[in-house]
Amino acid sequence: MQTNLADFIKGTREGDEAEAILRACVHCGFCTATCPTYQLLGDELDGPRGRIYLMKQVLEGAEVTRKTQIHLDRCLTCRNCETTCPSGVKYGRLVDIGRKVVEERVQRPLGERIKRTVLKEALPRKWLFTPAFKAGQLFRPLLSPKLQDKLPRTASPGKWPARTHARKMLVLEGCVQPAMAPNINAATARVLDAVGVQLVMAPKAGCCGAVRYHMNDQEGGLDDMRRNIDAWWPMIEQVEAIVMTASGCGVTVKEYGHLLEHDSAYAAKAKRISEMTRDLSEIMPAFEAELAARFAGKVGPRVAFHPPCTLQHGQQIRGKVEGVLRACGVDVKLCAENHLCCGSAGTYSVLQPELSTELRDRKLANLHATRPELIVSANIGCVTHLQSGTDTPVSHWIELIDQALTTALTSPA
Repeated sequence: MQTNLADFIKGTREGDEAEAILRACVHCGFCTATCPTYQLLGDELDGPRGRIYLMKQVLEGAEVTRKTQIHLDRCLTCRNCETTCPSGVKYGRLVDIGRKVVEERVQRPLGERIKRTVLKEALPRKWLFTPAFKAGQLFRPLLSPKLQDKLPRTASPGKWPARTHARKMLVLEGCVQPAMAPNINAATARVLDAVGVQLVMAPKAGCCGAVRYHMNDQEGGLDDMRRNIDAWWPMIEQVEAIVMTASGCGVTVKEYGHLLEHDSAYAAKAKRISEMTRDLSEIMPAFEAELAARFAGKVGPRVAFHPPCTLQHGQQIRGKVEGVLRACGVDVKLCAENHLCCGSAGTYSVLQPELSTELRDRKLANLHATRPELIVSANIGCVTHLQSGTDTPVSHWIELIDQALTTALTSPA
């Protein structure tokens, strides 16, 4: 795609990156066929190719309008288009650059500004989000159904293993997950403990940076990334990997090296952090045989797995969760259109509730067609969002293995 960037961005780091991405696009439109919002709305400007044209115009100096902002806001950043693209267009990076430019030039309505400020300031801070979440749960019966959907009932995390092991891995605690689903990391710790790995946390680590970065507070997001690097660095020689139990966090931490490559104080550290980062589904296949040996026959209920976009498109990881579950004897199924987004997409379900709900219901219809007794996923946002639309239990896949392991350990031989 021939591109002539405007002076305000030409020759800058972001301008050079955007130009290279734009030039890679050949207008083929394959991406349109797999774009969730295009499938719902049928508007070229609500698909990747149309949005690329809009961002190209903006970066070439055309007038930026509220209409452009709306079309970019509707993008889920699911990156399904990247999986489909035969030219390797890095759409996710381009939309981050384009949105930031648009945000600087178009003032949002007051209501939107307030909502977005609350989200990007409250969600990444556990000391703000956790008490607010607990207060919301306390008054849950008095809230509207839509607000109740955002306040799932939480299960007790159970005990964190007390044993120590020579093999150690770091885990990111995260920002909303400790309050909304504290059992995910605890279950991960118990499962890894059973196979001889100690899971440890760095107390000062927090939000991976995705919330603020993808809401156009990119400097704030980078500061969150730097804080995590500082928290992890003293422990980096003691661990063999940094484990991500939320695929949304994993895809971001794996990009630290790129996002901070311009920062001389953090570039080398960020690169190493990204290289050490593994989604949990990349860790567990090494222990398939050991786990399978603990289970006799089929384990648990009939399960449908929803692969998050941040796992299958952002990190390009497919088949590993299903492989681990099947090795443990789980009857796990993928649904039709399993490549499409469930509509959670970080803060999307709050900022674009109508589109998000429509995508959720479409996903659940496909999941229910597999007749599952349980739905599992690999990201806290997907788990919470899907659960808001169904009575079928939804959980993280590692919780299923943890439950099966606990049963196997307590059952008589």
